[in-house]
Amino acid sequence: MKETQYARSSKAFRDGSINRRSFLRTSTVAAGGLLLSLYLDFPPSAHTEAQTPPPKVYPPDAFVHVRPDGKILITVNRLEFGQGVQTSLPMILADEMDADWSQVVSELAPAADVYRDPVFGIQMVGGSGSIAHSFTQYRELGAKTRAMLVATAADRWKVSLDQCRTENSVVYGPNGKSARYAELARDAARKPVPEKVSLKSPSEFRLIGKKVPRLDSAAKCDGSQKFGLDLDLPGMKIAVVAHPPVFGARVKGIDDKEARGIAGVRDVFEIPLMKGSGVAVVADRFWTAKQARDLLKIDWDLSGVELADTSQLWTKYKALARTPGNVAVARGDDKAIDRIPVARRVVAEYEFPYLAHTPMEPLNATVRFEGNKAEAWVPSQFQTMDQMAIAEVLGLKPEEVTFHTEYAGGGFGRRAVIDSHVPREAAVIAKRLKGTPVKLVWTREDDVRGGYYRPMHAHRVEIGIGADGMPAAWRHVIVGQSLVAGTPFAAMMIKNGVDESTVEGTSDTNYNLTNFHVSAHNPTVNVPVLWWRSVGNTHTAFVMETLIDELATRAKMDPIAYRRKLLKPEAKKLRAALDLMDQQSAWRNNLPKGHAAGIACHECFGTAVACAVEVSIENKRPKIHRVTVAVDCGIAVNPLTIESQFHGGLGFGITQLMAGGAITFKDGRVEQRNFDGYTPPYIVDAPVTVDVHIVPSAEAPTGCGEPPVPVISPAVVNALAKLTGKRYRSLPLKNI
Repeated sequence: MKETQYARSSKAFRDGSINRRSFLRTSTVAAGGLLLSLYLDFPPSAHTEAQTPPPKVYPPDAFVHVRPDGKILITVNRLEFGQGVQTSLPMILADEMDADWSQVVSELAPAADVYRDPVFGIQMVGGSGSIAHSFTQYRELGAKTRAMLVATAADRWKVSLDQCRTENSVVYGPNGKSARYAELARDAARKPVPEKVSLKSPSEFRLIGKKVPRLDSAAKCDGSQKFGLDLDLPGMKIAVVAHPPVFGARVKGIDDKEARGIAGVRDVFEIPLMKGSGVAVVADRFWTAKQARDLLKIDWDLSGVELADTSQLWTKYKALARTPGNVAVARGDDKAIDRIPVARRVVAEYEFPYLAHTPMEPLNATVRFEGNKAEAWVPSQFQTMDQMAIAEVLGLKPEEVTFHTEYAGGGFGRRAVIDSHVPREAAVIAKRLKGTPVKLVWTREDDVRGGYYRPMHAHRVEIGIGADGMPAAWRHVIVGQSLVAGTPFAAMMIKNGVDESTVEGTSDTNYNLTNFHVSAHNPTVNVPVLWWRSVGNTHTAFVMETLIDELATRAKMDPIAYRRKLLKPEAKKLRAALDLMDQQSAWRNNLPKGHAAGIACHECFGTAVACAVEVSIENKRPKIHRVTVAVDCGIAVNPLTIESQFHGGLGFGITQLMAGGAITFKDGRVEQRNFDGYTPPYIVDAPVTVDVHIVPSAEAPTGCGEPPVPVISPAVVNALAKLTGKRYRSLPLKNI
């Protein structure tokens, strides 16, 4: 497609000559294949209408390319960073298309409006939305592609459409007629895209619901898979940045004589950061750049910069937690708890520290600036925003930045940064080195000390217990930084002065709590914060599930029976998950001495999870012998990737549980630097066995990337309470 066609498409949307709530087709013939671009603009949800811009550019070959050799290339509009979306989304499309799965290959989409998330309105991965948001989109794409191929065959054979059927990339007609998709592709490209097609019923699925091995498994097993960090371009230089020791500090002076003396160092210069400034070192190789950076002598200006201190922050947070905040939920009588006898009250205070993401592949971004255009290679969760940020730095329009989505070695939210600080830094450096590709690399130390953490939180909960042992009043105050204040997401996520991510998992609880009041304080702190896999649910689910368990113990009730009694009637998914977990974890009733079972359940991102764990104590650390989880995620598109997500998500959830998992500050400086100070779980901390059970469902699928994370920590702590008689209210665990 030519530039003029891009312009015409964009103009058509601006002047209304194309209905935005429809499919847009851009098709052409290339190398004899079918190039099909279909865009489904979903009806917006209540909170996305104002934020969803009209699409601007529709590149050819956007989603499906039937090649002359029979291969079918399916483009994935997401980042693949371990969650398996590069297989699951093609499965959805291929199923409706009746494609031969053995001939399907997939690739990651570049940044373009056609690939934006149908709900969020930008191209991104987050909120466990890849399958949930694109399930219907990719089904429609597959069904419409199939319809065009069938129509082509019917025309050739001069038969009716209902005389044709499809299977494994072949259209079959009457009297033994057949044609491969590849044979039909050229003519099918000229067919109009049907406005409506019938989708399969779940009983007709051939791929959806099956355990299908991942398309990228071989490459990741043999080491041939290339990630953003592996990118190597002709003439490319490597850059590292010396960031200030305190967020927001500025460079006052630089002594770079020794650094410049190292062979292979090409440049050393100050660069602006999102807050403050840093010093970039550019060299031929990474190790050269790092050695030179280590030799820099930088005088930092800390004037006017707040110096965060963990102990002082806890004092402040605990004091705030004892006062009402901005109201998130006000149901019933807020004073009811004061009329309940003290003997039937529970008062609990919780502490959760800052947490880093530490994905195994270090943060990186590569940019080449050519003056009137640029090219970028970024393992990005926020392609739209990162592309816009690079364009802004370089004085270009977003469409003048060709943006390649690179594979990422993990992310957990760290590559979904609203201010796009890593791509921005890379663009600043590339602008100075015009014409030369520059790969910016953040070391592990840069990442651990570089901010963008899960916020620290304090909770204070007061519960009044009724004569029946059930909660009769619940007053809950949460203190923690807002993730979105001052960003484009604020209008959507901050209501009544409360960042929804602070209270999610509590304000929207599935428990039928009477006289229920939740409020929050979102203090401003000089520490950059960011969503961490499952976001607010990481701390709210822990509080809710440990307290519910404590109440069940006080009531001398089985913890599962207590939860069933307390669940809202409409909490059908969570009830189904809880029931299935109960059925599959009969081992809880026959444990060896020194072992105990704990349970927890939680629903987030539309997916319900119930978890049972078998725990003992070894060397003053919890030893997790067994985990049984049940999940209700609607239609299980690929049970194999769901199981993988749960293995990984449960392991990630253990991160906040074990000693060493905390970021702390002293005099504004991060006290940890690498895995020697910020300690992730060891292999021995991982569950010995994990069993994942999926609730059968014909409902629309929901995400499984984040829902596994919140349940493991409260389940383990509930088991520890049985072993020690203690209730643990601060993470990471200490003094077991």
